[in-house]
Amino acid sequence: MNKNKLISKRNQCRLCDSKNLVIAVPLKPTPVAEKYLSEEELNNDELFCPLDLFMCKDCGHIQLLDIVEPNFLYSDYTYSSGRSKGLVDHFEKYADDICKKYLPSENNLVVDIGSNDGTLLKFFKKQKLRVLGVDPANEIAQKATKEGIETIPKFFDKQLANEIIEKYGKVKIVTANNAFAHMDNLREIMEGIKILMNENSIFVFEISYLLDVIQKVLLGTIFHEHHSYHSIIPLVKFFDKFDMEIIDVSRNNIQGGSLIGVVQFKNGIYKKNDSVTEILQLENENKICEIETFKIFSENLKNTKKNIKELIQNIQNDKKIIAGFGAARSGTTLISQMEIGKSIKYIVDDNQSKQGKYSPGDHILVRPTSHMYENFPEYMIILAWVHSKNIIKDHQKYLNMGGSFIVCFPELKIIKK
Repeated sequence: MNKNKLISKRNQCRLCDSKNLVIAVPLKPTPVAEKYLSEEELNNDELFCPLDLFMCKDCGHIQLLDIVEPNFLYSDYTYSSGRSKGLVDHFEKYADDICKKYLPSENNLVVDIGSNDGTLLKFFKKQKLRVLGVDPANEIAQKATKEGIETIPKFFDKQLANEIIEKYGKVKIVTANNAFAHMDNLREIMEGIKILMNENSIFVFEISYLLDVIQKVLLGTIFHEHHSYHSIIPLVKFFDKFDMEIIDVSRNNIQGGSLIGVVQFKNGIYKKNDSVTEILQLENENKICEIETFKIFSENLKNTKKNIKELIQNIQNDKKIIAGFGAARSGTTLISQMEIGKSIKYIVDDNQSKQGKYSPGDHILVRPTSHMYENFPEYMIILAWVHSKNIIKDHQKYLNMGGSFIVCFPELKIIKK
């Protein structure tokens, strides 16, 4: 493995090109979150990449500057949004709300950039719209196409945008559902999105919302696929460069706290509503573009780490076993940054593609969920933190057996019967 070829470093803000960048949140280098290893791969060199968050002092954008080569990240990508009932329900409401607000005509085209397994597009298709996905994860893209959601297995760029409109025509609704945080070259992406759109089109993006990350200490949202940690103040300036404006925003609790924004050309047909002004005011009140805010966030992380390590030490002093629940991307960050890998005996997960593999970095074996009942651990630390409520609800049997769940964020707590 040539690590120099797999990691590159930006020296400019990906929204405004400024070089006026400072570290906002220093973090330990970590392995790539989704790179679970087979037994044969355990002795191979493993890529650890810096995970520091930087702030642009000119526009306020929070971002990673150390970039893992995209093909390495996504060539064997295993994350599938359709496995989460919470996400499926969310996407159904998302598509329904967009169609009610913006009234697309039957057979209008929807293009989803970073479409994953096509879950969101299935609900637009139910509304009798034409749909097309774009996703670089080849295996997932092929599976989506076989299941009736045509998906182009490529990275989105201007060339692909031109190919799409030549074959399918202009696009009524362009979506980038959480993928807007995954894109390093956002300016080129927006040039491509502009090609897809006209004055009757909208671009809808959903992001893990930075204000929620700060207020809820959502460490698990920070990993190498997420290049950007978005707030609206920098994005207003960014879209302005493309003669576009944000006309609507709405917050939800998915993935710990997300925001959906709707963008159109400034001469577009839809009216801008008050939600944009209100969110800008909220961000200013919470000083979201000030470095001091992130110093406080970093201190909160240090305190949480101290408390987690003390709790684990006490559990081990009592000769109790700790296992992990959820072979999640968020878990890789949590285990690495909290330095708790040596204390976790095994991880359980329902995803068969991860069972029998080992976690990135700490090489903890992933077992089927049934293993927690057959080899009972007194404590299960929930690594898939965004699914904590459902995990606890679905595993009351474990609690009845005398087990305890540990939830680390937004605050450390122990759940027992």
